[in-house]
Amino acid sequence: MFKSTFITINLVVLLFIFGTKTIAQTAENKTLADNLKWSERTAITILNKYPEVWQIDGTEKPKWDYKMGLVLSGFEKLYQKTNDKKYLNYIKEYADKLIDADGNIAKYDMKEFNIDCANPGKLLFNLYDITKDERYLKVIQQLRNQLENQPRTASGGFWHKQIYPNQMWIDGLYMAEPFYTEYTVRYENGKSLDDIAKQFELVQNHLVDKKTGLVYQAWDESKEIGWANPETGTSPTIWGRGIGWYMMALVETLDYYPKTHPKYKELQGYFSQIVKSAVEHKSASGLWYQVADKPEMKDNFTESSSSAMIIYALAKGADKGYIGANYKKTAQKSFDAFLKEFVKKSENGEISISNVSSNVGLGGKPFRDGTNEYYIKSKTKDNSSPALAAFLLAALELKK
Repeated sequence: MFKSTFITINLVVLLFIFGTKTIAQTAENKTLADNLKWSERTAITILNKYPEVWQIDGTEKPKWDYKMGLVLSGFEKLYQKTNDKKYLNYIKEYADKLIDADGNIAKYDMKEFNIDCANPGKLLFNLYDITKDERYLKVIQQLRNQLENQPRTASGGFWHKQIYPNQMWIDGLYMAEPFYTEYTVRYENGKSLDDIAKQFELVQNHLVDKKTGLVYQAWDESKEIGWANPETGTSPTIWGRGIGWYMMALVETLDYYPKTHPKYKELQGYFSQIVKSAVEHKSASGLWYQVADKPEMKDNFTESSSSAMIIYALAKGADKGYIGANYKKTAQKSFDAFLKEFVKKSENGEISISNVSSNVGLGGKPFRDGTNEYYIKSKTKDNSSPALAAFLLAALELKK
């Protein structure tokens, strides 16, 4: 009797928190008010266009994917600011679509050692806190187990995937380290903090360009893959979005990294360095190029996702005191330039963001050589997830 009553009470509490309507029913399809903040305007645009977040970027089937993790991290922060349940529901509906009754992720195979899979795991910490649903904790632990067994380079860096031996990719730092840091602080008394710092140290030693202070897309420690520089092992191009991934990785890892830890100052120093270098390479209008260090190259273009990511990291870093407060003004000016250059509003007030770089990569079949020309020739899109998500995050930090 007591157990039955307890379950009933829990169900009532969860219905109160999450409601019974689907996101498609609660999204605001009417014309959006002119005074709506850019953060909420972006979120409602996403809700209206993609009733379920896995549909973003033309995805055909539900998928455990870093892109949805990135978008929903913006929704999580928006929910924390507004306490509007529709943003929380959107996250929970995604988690429940992909996680079965036994706490297994649909079509997830740990043996692929795809580091991207860690990123959506960040969403489950708060969901577990709110619901106490053990499925979420089980998935969190599965993803931590993946990192425990993730193949590494000889010097200890996580491979990006099983199919990319000996390679660290710069976006892998964003995919793994904020999740890894929150996990080890919550559940392991911080035992892995040195290992997390080691991942960033390897980036500083091997992926940071000595001339510009910017980061290359990838590094092959073995120097065997066709795209690798025979002397340094780095890929050929400094990609704007790669800089954004790295800055977001640092600023979000610092959120959980204890200030009392001996490596904290090191990580803060890495962030200060990449911030300084990134700001030195912005365009005259305050935005960032697809090939970030070569604005003069034919057909090179200012790119929206990298610009939004960098603006977000600058604003957040300044707010948190990781960098000087003056960088907040830089972020504000660049945000205004972003609105002018990339953002359009439809008649009903929804937004569209232009000039988003396609997903580009290295190696594989057919072989992607990662040259500057390859990145510049990649087709641009409108409203692709990295730009929408980073713009939402930037708008939130700047209270726009």
